[in-house]
Parts: sequence; structure tokens; C-alpha cells
Amino acid sequence: MRKPGGIGPAKGYCEAACCSLDIHNMPYSTRIVLFLFCLMLLVESRKPRKKRWTGQLEVSKPSNLYKKSLDVTKLRAGKPQPLLRVDDHDFTMRPAFGGPAIPVGVDVQVESLDSISEVDMDFTMTLYLRHYWKDERLAFPSTSNKSMTFDGRLVKKIWVPDVFFVHSKRSFTHDTTTDNIMLRVFPDGHVLYSMRITVTAMCNMDFSHFPLDSQTCSLELESYAYTDEDLMLYWKNGDESLKTDEKISLSQFLIQKFHTTSRLAFYSSTGWYNRLYINFTLHRHIFFFLLQTYFPATLMVMLSWVSFWIDHRAVPARVSLGIMTVLTMSTIITGVNSSMPRVSYIKAVDIYLWVSFVFVFLSVLEYAAVNYLTTVQEWKERKLREKFPCMCGMLHSRTMMLDGSYSESEANSLAGYPRSHILPEEERQDKIVVHLALSSESSSSRKKGLLKGQMGLRLFQNTHAIDKYSRLIFPAFYIFFNLIYWSVFS
Repeated sequence: MRKPGGIGPAKGYCEAACCSLDIHNMPYSTRIVLFLFCLMLLVESRKPRKKRWTGQLEVSKPSNLYKKSLDVTKLRAGKPQPLLRVDDHDFTMRPAFGGPAIPVGVDVQVESLDSISEVDMDFTMTLYLRHYWKDERLAFPSTSNKSMTFDGRLVKKIWVPDVFFVHSKRSFTHDTTTDNIMLRVFPDGHVLYSMRITVTAMCNMDFSHFPLDSQTCSLELESYAYTDEDLMLYWKNGDESLKTDEKISLSQFLIQKFHTTSRLAFYSSTGWYNRLYINFTLHRHIFFFLLQTYFPATLMVMLSWVSFWIDHRAVPARVSLGIMTVLTMSTIITGVNSSMPRVSYIKAVDIYLWVSFVFVFLSVLEYAAVNYLTTVQEWKERKLREKFPCMCGMLHSRTMMLDGSYSESEANSLAGYPRSHILPEEERQDKIVVHLALSSESSSSRKKGLLKGQMGLRLFQNTHAIDKYSRLIFPAFYIFFNLIYWSVFS
């Protein structure tokens, strides 16, 4: 072993060389060479030697300015003695097995509310789930009363609560870059178990007031194996156990309130279980649907009213306008229903769209009625002209009397007719008498109809009056419908 001087090996080598050689019998020059060789060995032995590379980086010694802390992870000579005696206990059984139910406190911090799906009727949430309980088997001696923190590797060796999400469709624990699990153990045996989870759970939604609706969804937590006799789940700090990030927001919803509740759930085959609820209320933003649904539907209804101002003889213009508005309303209804679940009840948006569709369809039927009545009236006039070709100018005369007599001025009113149609006085009088005899029955029935409803008769005789009244009736009824709709559903 090298002595503190650093010359032990060189001196020994020189002494061995001197002993093996007979220095006194050597020439003087040989003695000088041997002396210089020994001197060189002595100088080389005093130089600091470089350490061999062992595959480990050398760590510089800490400065004296920093106070050294006791590293409890250093192992002493002999068998290591861990602070947590995990191997000494059976952690497949819950703490205090056979005794009263172990209380497990829960608190949650909601990191984000990722999405709400109306079609699938579910929501996706990312949260930090924390459990608190006491396990005396994990107690350890400590003079500083400080806790020890571990990652997910210790969770597989000890007992943890088997909490799961009721009605969940998908859930997972984040594992980037390692499993997002934290375990903190205190000297008295209290344990904090925290994990970061993303869960997609079912939410029963009612769309009867869609899109003027509010939805309430719940995330439910429950022990899978332990009944209320073995494990008692509770909110650790009441309503304060649920915390949310202030930046949580959704594109279509306004988050109104988060709150917690708890109750017992019963299963006929296993028993009673403690169940915790995370409830939150969402109110839907209406502005998106005003732009995408309500305004286009209203504009299509108003566009269908333009046909009331178009001449009834412009058949292509009025027919094409009616068909275009009907097809556009059908497209709007199909687009809204494609993004919604196929529920068996009527939604608020369905009422508005279908009533708008009926108004558009009635505007098409209105022109059909106008066109039909116009055709019937022209057909009757043509038949009457064919039956009495020479009396066509006298059909609308207001001066004829049922007894066949007429005044001087009435006779002079025929002066505007061509002479070919003006007959001698005797023949003309005979023609008038024949005409009055044929139209006596229609004249009497016309007088009775005028007594009953003169305005209704004029309406059907003058087809332009239908368009005139439609310009007022259609907008008035549609405005009245909108007032009732928005007062009921808003």
C-alpha cells in the first residue's frame, strides 16, 4: 500500500535494483547512469496519477457554503432497512380489516371540460382525483415529521381504494412522460393518493327546448368492491372539495354551476354503496343557432311573400319562387336534424322550422288557388260569349230590368258597339227579352248571395283580391306566431 509520501514503490524498486547489482564493481559511468535512472523514477512517482475510466461520471464535491443535508437513501453496511415495511404486511386486505368501515375522503379539481356531444349524449372531462385515508401499516418513525412522496410504482404494492366512474364510456390515466400518479405517506400513516384522469361519461339530456335549453350532467364515483360496511366514501371538505379552473369554457355552452352531492346506491345482488356526484349545469348559447337556423328560416318565409306582389299571369316566376323556398326550408330542416340525436319527441327548433315550412307551403297553395279561380272565371266568360255572341257587351249592364223595360239613356249606351251588332229596334228588344229570361234564375240567386255575404262573393269573383289580402294575413299570422314562440321557450 502506498504511503503518504508517494515514493514507496519507486524507492523499493531502486533498492531491489541496487541489491541485485554489485555497485562497487561497476565502472564510474555506469554508476552515474543508474543514479539518474533512479532519480527519474523518484520524480515520476511524485506526479499525480490520472484515474482510470470506470464508466461513471465524477461528481464535484459540494461547496462548503451549502449546508449538507442527511440523505436517508444511503444504505448502511449490511442488509438495508426500508422505512415503509411493505413486505411485512398483507396489503390485499383493507386497513382495519374486520373492523368498522374505513373512511376515504375525496376531492376533485376539474382541469378542463373538453367536449359535449348531443349526438352521443356524453361529455369528456379531465380532472385530478385525490383520495385521503389512513393506513397504520404504512406508519414510519420520523424526527422531522415530514412526509414521503412516491410515484406510481409503489401503488401496486399497497392497498388503495377501488373507486371507479359509474356510467363511464371511456377513461384513462395519463402516462406522459410517466404515469401521472402521486402517493404521499405521512409518519402517522395518513395517505394522499392523486391521479390525473380523462373520462368520458354518459349524460342524459332533454332536448324538448333545444336550442333554448339547459342541461345538467353528473360524474358519479363509487367503490366497485367494498360496500358501505367496509368503505365509506365522502367529500373531504363538502362543497369546497370540488374546484374548477377559471379558464374552463365551451364554444356552445355557458357553465353556470358546479356542485357536489352524495347518496347511497343499492344493488340487489351486492348491497349498498356510497356514491359521490359531481354535478354541473350548462346553458346553451343561442346566437349560433340564430345565425344558422332561425334567421335563414325567417328570410325564406319572407321571401315566399314576394310572390303576392307578382302578377298572377307570370306563372314561371311565381312557381319557381315557391319551389325554391320550399326546397330551401327542407334543406334547413335536414341539416338541423342531422346534428341531433333521433329522439322521439318534438324539439323547440322543430316547431319553429315546421311552422315556417307550412307558411312557405301555403304561399305556394295561395298561388295555386289564384291561378285556378282565374282559369275558372275566364272559362265561364268564354262559354257565355259562345252562347250569346251578340249580347257580349250587355252581360254586365246594370240598367236591365226583369220586366224587359229600359230607359232612353240605357239604350243610348249601345252607341259604342259596332253597327253590325246593333239590330233593329224590334229584333233588339226580342233579344233582350230572351237574354233576361235565360238569366232570371242567376240574377235572383246573385241577389240572395249579395244579401248573405257580398264581400265573400267579390273575393272569389276578383282573383286579385286574394293576393291583396294575403299580403296582410300572412305577415300578421307569422309575427303572432313568433311572439308566442319566443315568449314560451325563451
